[in-house]
Amino acid sequence: MKDSLPGGLTKDRLPELLVPHACLRESLALLVMRILFGLALWFSGYSHLTHYDMMVKRFTDWGVPLPGLNVYISGITECGGGLLLLFGIATRLISIPLFFNFVVAYVTASRSKLVQMIAGPGHWDGVADVVNDDAMPFLAMSLIAFAFGPGKISVDYILKRILGGSSSRHPD
Repeated sequence: MKDSLPGGLTKDRLPELLVPHACLRESLALLVMRILFGLALWFSGYSHLTHYDMMVKRFTDWGVPLPGLNVYISGITECGGGLLLLFGIATRLISIPLFFNFVVAYVTASRSKLVQMIAGPGHWDGVADVVNDDAMPFLAMSLIAFAFGPGKISVDYILKRILGGSSSRHPD
């Protein structure tokens, strides 16, 4: 009985017990990710729009072209994208402009970190700075949302079921 696990389970039966629940675990993880990042994005975008003058100054200092216009674009993308993520609406679609929003954040606000990582004498310090940048979690979340979609606990999934979408492993 050396292959026995707690509760009398055997190693042979363990995959059978875990696999049926993998889709539920994935959907719950995606739901939690969407809620946390959706709220964070909404608050960030709302802050852009309600503190417009301060954000225009910051965008100007970062060298963002047309800072006034880009504060609105970034704020609306983050605010609207956050709400869409929160409910799982057009998840893969909104992840594309969100991804580019945070790439622009790196190229402008974090340019010195990128230069340090690529061409600086302390490359690893630059890598650490890029990885620890405020934009990194949002950039990663955008990629995850694009790759995996919203999961089954989302408006996207419900609409797909109602409208008769295809049944694949990731029906989102």
